[in-house]
Amino acid sequence: MPKLIGAIQATQAEKITTFNSSGTFAAQPKSSQADILVIAGGGGGGAGTAGGGGAGGYREITSHPIPLSPVPVTVGGGGAEVTSSAVGNDGNNSVFGASSPITSEGGGGGGDRDSNTAGRAGGSGGGGGGSESSPANAAGSGNTPPVSPSQGNNGGSGRGGSTNSAGGGGGGAGAVGSDSPSNTIGGNGGAGTASSITGSPVTYAGGGGGGGHAALNPAGGAGGGGAGASTGNTDAVAGTANLGGGGGGGGGVVFKGAAGGSGVVIVKEPTVASSVWTLKQAYLNKKAGTWSS
Repeated sequence: MPKLIGAIQATQAEKITTFNSSGTFAAQPKSSQADILVIAGGGGGGAGTAGGGGAGGYREITSHPIPLSPVPVTVGGGGAEVTSSAVGNDGNNSVFGASSPITSEGGGGGGDRDSNTAGRAGGSGGGGGGSESSPANAAGSGNTPPVSPSQGNNGGSGRGGSTNSAGGGGGGAGAVGSDSPSNTIGGNGGAGTASSITGSPVTYAGGGGGGGHAALNPAGGAGGGGAGASTGNTDAVAGTANLGGGGGGGGGVVFKGAAGGSGVVIVKEPTVASSVWTLKQAYLNKKAGTWSS
């Protein structure tokens, strides 16, 4: 039986499509599967000496079946900032597809001081708010609702005292948020997770830092998490857009809780190869001696 000796030919090139806002994905004609990264919007930090916002859910699925018909894509926005003592706003979900969709949950908002609230649950959980009347406020739970592999982590607990308080850090895709280490210092945000879907590693979904009374800014987690506010005139920092980072929590004087960062959806269609030769290629290979039986 004749056979061909020669390189397999690429009939469709690799293609990477990035959605920084909602839209519609249309696959190339020969694509039947793709690698898909879905990052939700990060939660906003709480106001007061408050918890940092949790990162948006992180979900990356390889070789996922895709239809030839257009697919709706939703990119979740980050939780909006809060300017008076209040719990941080949750981030919004990001979704790829309508039938059996891939959904990443928005990050949980950070807890606040005055209402003695815990961080909110989400893709990653918000940090617990500080409290001057109780020893601590609990962190929000991550990976809510649960998926496997996990889409995120818990936030950190806040801390209280008779005169001061501080918030816990928001959870990140790669690590839990840090508990507040004292009643003046907020916890750092949890680190995000790196993806190389675009060819180079980029870290997404870091948690926001908690706010405190000390003259320093608790760090946001790697992957777009915003720093928490201090007792000085330094505002909390918003999560980075299109990385799904949580917003920083408000501080002892600067009450405002920062907004979470918006999410992103990235689709990578692989190269499609074929060993089918045209008649001209068969003739040229026969003539060159690279067609044999």
